[in-house]
Amino acid sequence: MVAHVKQKGAGKAQRQSGKAAAQPPAQAAAAQAGPSGGSSIPHRPPPTDRPVRVYADGIFDLFHFGHARALEQAKKSFPNVYLMVGVCNDADTLKFKGKTVMTEEERYESLRHCKWVDEVVPNAPWVITEEFLDEHNIDFVAHDALPYADTSGQTDDVYGFVKKLGRFKETQRTEGVSTSDLILRIIKDYNDYVLRNLSRGYSRKDLGLSLLKEKRIKASARMKQISQKVRQQRLQVADRIRKHMSERVPRILPPEVEQSVKDWASGVEALVDKVVSGEAGLELVDNMDKYVSGFISSFERRYSKLERVIKHTVSRTLLPSPDKKKGAGSSGGQKAAKGKAPAVRRAAGKAAKA
Repeated sequence: MVAHVKQKGAGKAQRQSGKAAAQPPAQAAAAQAGPSGGSSIPHRPPPTDRPVRVYADGIFDLFHFGHARALEQAKKSFPNVYLMVGVCNDADTLKFKGKTVMTEEERYESLRHCKWVDEVVPNAPWVITEEFLDEHNIDFVAHDALPYADTSGQTDDVYGFVKKLGRFKETQRTEGVSTSDLILRIIKDYNDYVLRNLSRGYSRKDLGLSLLKEKRIKASARMKQISQKVRQQRLQVADRIRKHMSERVPRILPPEVEQSVKDWASGVEALVDKVVSGEAGLELVDNMDKYVSGFISSFERRYSKLERVIKHTVSRTLLPSPDKKKGAGSSGGQKAAKGKAPAVRRAAGKAAKA
């Protein structure tokens, strides 16, 4: 059976041993070509008067390119192959492995649309037998070569007898993708996928959500949006302020005023982050969007006022008028700027505290 129907420990051992390193399908097929196939497992000579009937089996839940690559290697294991793919039914899969995402009919149909597959065998046996191979005129069984103990307890190596008969063709697994990996991604980003489906018209009952759970997920999403808006707002306004600052102009804001503004902005962002993570408590979540909306408005007013003060003061105080340029030297202009700088700082400080 395909690796996904065997014990999880076998897959981990395979990855740790390095025997299951992924190969491009073309290279893997080339490695399998011929009687020896580059493997220590003996092979009997394939038939030459007809297509070689190769069999691969598995669950194939959430059919992905890792499945397709394994089937491609099986299809290319000989120059002329008729590939049969066995798919286990829901009852056996639920009994020996667990619940699937796709039904057996959906899994059958997904295999029928794979270009490497010539025939789908529904209700494939959990453990294949020699009688099954003879019944379907199967010449070779394709799978990776690591021994797989069957979870039903029938054998220590599902493909042991096939290997002894010389009717086994080794394929290589594709690392980095599996049905379990895909399910883990969905679980990890559960809230995002719930919101995605809610926005597409599914009800909380369709998704198996309680009213409280639905509100918590929606509130968390709002907090993330608000948090991003606060950060963007601060960066946009701060960028506008920097555009009015000339290299010729000395520092207008004293360090303590700059730090105060930064601390205030960071405090708002930290509060939003706590709400998003749930640290601030559920009672704050329901009204947090209103609180932070007020913070954003205050934040914009404070920075905008500071921007106006700086722009106005720079234009009137620090930059000499055309009449003063004629009578004032460069050193005199610098002294005037230095003398006026404290007034600018005081004005900026008041704007920051407004």
